[in-house]
Amino acid sequence: MFKPVDPKKSLPQVEKDQLEHWAKEQIFEQSVDARKNNEKYVFFDGPPFANGLPHYGHILASALKDAVTRYWTMKGYYVPRTNGWDCHGLPVEYEIEKELEVSGHKQIEELGVDVFNNKCKESVFKYTKQWEELLTRVGRWIDFENGYATLENNYMESIWHVFNQVWNKELVYKGHKSMHICPRCETPLSNFEVTQGYKDVTDFSVTAKFKLKNETNTFVLAWTTTPWTLPGNQALAVGKDLDYVVVEHNEQHIILAKDLLEKVMGEKEFNLVSEMKGAELLDKEYEPLFPYYGSTHGPFKVLDAEFVTTEDGTGIVHIAGGYGEDDYNLIHSIKEEPISHVGIDGIFRPEITEFAGKFVKGQEQNIAKYLDEKGLLYEGENYRHSYPHCWRCDTPLLNYTLD
Repeated sequence: MFKPVDPKKSLPQVEKDQLEHWAKEQIFEQSVDARKNNEKYVFFDGPPFANGLPHYGHILASALKDAVTRYWTMKGYYVPRTNGWDCHGLPVEYEIEKELEVSGHKQIEELGVDVFNNKCKESVFKYTKQWEELLTRVGRWIDFENGYATLENNYMESIWHVFNQVWNKELVYKGHKSMHICPRCETPLSNFEVTQGYKDVTDFSVTAKFKLKNETNTFVLAWTTTPWTLPGNQALAVGKDLDYVVVEHNEQHIILAKDLLEKVMGEKEFNLVSEMKGAELLDKEYEPLFPYYGSTHGPFKVLDAEFVTTEDGTGIVHIAGGYGEDDYNLIHSIKEEPISHVGIDGIFRPEITEFAGKFVKGQEQNIAKYLDEKGLLYEGENYRHSYPHCWRCDTPLLNYTLD
């Protein structure tokens, strides 16, 4: 019933013969064309960059995409499969920056944006032949002849056309999202990218004293590992059900979490004045640490937040809505706009006169000195922790609330 199989057959040769048969008889093309009048199964490939060689991950993804599209073809659907090349974004730009030995927007503009763009365009098709050979070799059925590239005008215009229709239906709004950004690349990173670059580093942390209004010589302590965010402070957060204490130290009343009292005060002399629940601190107003935004970007009040714990710090969290995710969500929940006192390049904005034009990382000690001179520094110390860095350029990432 079946022809005998040669036990000495070369399996790679069997694959090669099969691929040649498919190509000669146009089996893939026939399988698509034969169903042209049937219901369409729409397939959009997440196109790869061809400025790098394919690897195991691409082979695995291709096998899955091929299996799914063959399945729906076998179900009788019309399933055209068009190959594409992704030509936009940092992977391309980063490779060309290395090749041309330039770094950042300023040097690219000095070189010439047109020169840089043309180099990028050349780069994105560098390995298309190797990609086509590999995808063919693993048996994936895909149309290379009618492929597309995301740098082509008709592709970009089609995307704008779709977005325009969504806009006309009033289904688009402008909001904010806190993300990790690379200030050198001036771009956000995906969560996956962020996980690629964690390193153990030593940063300078600050415990600041926030003076309560209408209460004599009374301060709330809040700890932060990112002192550069303090000029953008908008609120303080406590846990309404957590226990807090007021202690007298150096003729000042200081408020912090009861569970962290010994850790924060250490061997310092103090007297316990009173205890309370966090709920009693809610809505208390305080004076901003810095004068840059006055009372215009507040609320400069103590708020309740579920994310507050007594695992570290002081049990009271400094809230800067322009940066951390929890911070932004809390500020957004009370319908306040986030303060953005730093550009996406990590440089303090002009209104931050004391630090204007300086890169935020490296200013921790200077911020601590400023607070100390104002009598608003409780403590500053080195803090060892795991911190994300850009996987491309090794720059420390910043939490940043983007439009």
